[in-house]
Amino acid sequence: MPLAVPPPRKRLGQHFLIDPNITRKIVALAAIRPEETVLEIGPGRGVLTRPLCTAARQVIALELDPKLGAYLAEVLADCRNLDLRLGDALEFPYETLPRGTVVVANLPYYVSTPLLFTLLEARERIDRMVLMLQTEVARRLVAKPATNDYGILSILVQYAAEASLAFQVSTSCFRPRPEVGSAVVTLVMRRPPVQVNDETLFARVVRAAFAHRRKTLSNSLRDEGVSSEQVAQALAQVGISPSRRAETLTIEEFASLADALGQVRA
Repeated sequence: MPLAVPPPRKRLGQHFLIDPNITRKIVALAAIRPEETVLEIGPGRGVLTRPLCTAARQVIALELDPKLGAYLAEVLADCRNLDLRLGDALEFPYETLPRGTVVVANLPYYVSTPLLFTLLEARERIDRMVLMLQTEVARRLVAKPATNDYGILSILVQYAAEASLAFQVSTSCFRPRPEVGSAVVTLVMRRPPVQVNDETLFARVVRAAFAHRRKTLSNSLRDEGVSSEQVAQALAQVGISPSRRAETLTIEEFASLADALGQVRA
């Protein structure tokens, strides 16, 4: 007797895609070549997995739910190029992926941001990503300076990738229906648009600047442990007014500020 379709688990934030038109659009957007490897995070009930297997040389499907893993192993047994793995995507050894891997994922909303940062850390192994995200998060990825959506995620994503909002996805395309809308974004890995002396420091400065969004840049950095003297010196060095707020700075300005802070703190 075939396995029954496992019911969605609220604790894991499971909302299964049921619209074949959206499935086709995602696969087309990924533009997978026959020699490429795909990493699918959260295959769910496998609606994307089978067409991905048809398009790619290999599909590594990473599923957290053991019941779904057993179901997928049965219904996709004929997909000989499927490497189905059970485990947490936050703990996956991304350094083992072939270079040029394509990531396709319907990211669970409750863990989408840490997963995004984890994927960005592995960008040397990834060529591009096609991600389904909560609309609010998707907008942050592509946001420009001086907008409400612009923040840490915008800067660190756009530093590593060319980010584009592809299309919106209605709640009616899922079962059970989520309470919020979804959107599909593409992230094409690229050489950073600006060079920094220390990427770790760059990320720390961005996070510190946005830690107190309503405060001025100088106050936010000071509250995060940078001395007032060092902040003033670095801002003066790069010509940024201490009264500006983090959301007004471009990636280039953050890069200059991080490099200057690195010098004055050396």
